[in-house]
Amino acid sequence: MNCVEQSIPGWLLILGFSGQVAFSLRFIVQWVRSEIKKESYIPIAFWYFSLVGGVLLLLYAFFRKDPVIIMGQSAGLIVYIRNLRLIYKKNRQQ
Repeated sequence: MNCVEQSIPGWLLILGFSGQVAFSLRFIVQWVRSEIKKESYIPIAFWYFSLVGGVLLLLYAFFRKDPVIIMGQSAGLIVYIRNLRLIYKKNRQQ
């Protein structure tokens, strides 16, 4: 069966597109904040959008049984969580 013939349930498309929107918003947030600061800057919202988008896309991948997306999003989630932990650790120490 090719991609054109596959039927994807509407709720799953909404889940996948929601994940993609959240994931894309991280770049917009980063770009706007960098423009405001007039330097390259990664705000904490970048990591939250990355985490939310990554989780939603991982759920989408599990339902679609897509090992490529599962592997990619799983690896990304480790990075996003680690960065958030480092940020909070630094904030607690200050």
